[in-house]
Amino acid sequence: IIIFFHVDVAIHQTITQIKDTKHLMVSAYKDHRVDGAIRIVSIIRRDDLQPLHCFLCGGHGCFPASVAQVEMHSGHFGFPFVTTDVLCQSPSMYNVTHVTISIHSDVKATQNQHFLSIQNKELREEKIFPYNFTVCISNLFGGYNNVLVVIYNTSCGQDLEPVLVHYREEGILEIVEWPIDQFLNPSKGWRFEEHKGDLHYYGQLTTLNECIYRYMYQSKYVLLHDIDEIVMPYQHANLHLLLEDLQHQHPRVGVFVIENHIFPKNHYEDSGKFKLPQWREIPGINILEHIYREPSREAVINPTKLIVNPRHVVQTSVHSVLKTLGETFWVPPDVCRLVHVRVPLQGSLTKDQLLVDKKLWEYEKELVQNVDNTLRKSGLLL
Repeated sequence: IIIFFHVDVAIHQTITQIKDTKHLMVSAYKDHRVDGAIRIVSIIRRDDLQPLHCFLCGGHGCFPASVAQVEMHSGHFGFPFVTTDVLCQSPSMYNVTHVTISIHSDVKATQNQHFLSIQNKELREEKIFPYNFTVCISNLFGGYNNVLVVIYNTSCGQDLEPVLVHYREEGILEIVEWPIDQFLNPSKGWRFEEHKGDLHYYGQLTTLNECIYRYMYQSKYVLLHDIDEIVMPYQHANLHLLLEDLQHQHPRVGVFVIENHIFPKNHYEDSGKFKLPQWREIPGINILEHIYREPSREAVINPTKLIVNPRHVVQTSVHSVLKTLGETFWVPPDVCRLVHVRVPLQGSLTKDQLLVDKKLWEYEKELVQNVDNTLRKSGLLL
């Protein structure tokens, strides 16, 4: 039985409230790994979950309700709302194009509800992916060549905005609007006991998972790290050669774990060679000035971020993958590490007790030229 009625599609809407609930749905993807089920990336209130129903529509109309399978992610850090996969079984004989979720089983109850467009309908092969690497930057908030960068933006400062616009016009940046603060009271920290709020860190976990599915069939690898972190190969000239080598050595691995290493922002290299006059009035940290790295500590595990084959990932957290279809490999820090310039974690160490690490200087010529070019085109540098 197929029922015909008008479908109100959520165009350019990244967050949609599920009618008559506190829950939110974000985006929908066909998951070819689980018999073509429709996976809806959602945000669910953990203590207020009613049975949910799926409504799928296509050129032939909309199908009667089917019971949704709800899979809450284990990484919720104690917050009331949690990133959740809502799975809807799709009839294989029809080309469904839109989906919505409802607590009601009567199709008439969805007539005024937004439907999400189903993405990833076609299964694409790696050889025709447009990108080798996609960097997913989870959130900007609080006013804050074959590679794509994706930023989920709640708000950013006036100096950063023209830079983002420039990168978008260059074709290497996609900005996904993320107005989570219009729906929930998002936390500004990661621990519920300390930071309170409805949802972990402005919905960071939701955006990371959403980005994996968004680029599952567009990018060979997806990098999950923050805007102030750099994945730095130490034995290879670039990321392409690094991943080519790692994948050859570990063909079953779909998740590569990269250690985070701190470069304290309060210690500067002595010569001042990178105190460039044209950058004097530009806000932010000049990473070329920071070459001192904190040593690793016994019995202390360094934080990590991830490089993943998105087709191997089902659910991810920030520092590890929650569900994967492949194996995981912890990359030795002498092969690759995250360069992270920030406040020190070992603040009692003097400069003499830190390790000198000038790896970033190998890219100084290209880096300075590209930064100057970007600042000029963004109107921040005359």
